[in-house]
Amino acid sequence: MAHYRAGDSRREQFRRYLEKGGVLDTLTKVLVALYEEPEKPNNAMDFLKQHLGTSGPETADVETLRLEVIELRQKYELLLEENKDLKAKLAQFEPPKEEGQPE
Repeated sequence: MAHYRAGDSRREQFRRYLEKGGVLDTLTKVLVALYEEPEKPNNAMDFLKQHLGTSGPETADVETLRLEVIELRQKYELLLEENKDLKAKLAQFEPPKEEGQPE
């Protein structure tokens, strides 16, 4: 009987932990929303993920980041080209290196 109470106590502690963190309320709200959904989704897990916010970043955020990546790649390519041109110009003004001399 003592073994049963120890397990029960751990469950109660865990339940309080979930309650304190708002997990129980959030899960209840999402499950109620699924229950009240007039047309049940084909995949209940996707519904839960979407409503719990674990489906990923917002579409607007993704689009903003995608545009930023494109812009940074273009800037990177321009800087590479500029670097190449500047190295070529610098090479024109450097004296020729003789064999055997360290760089």
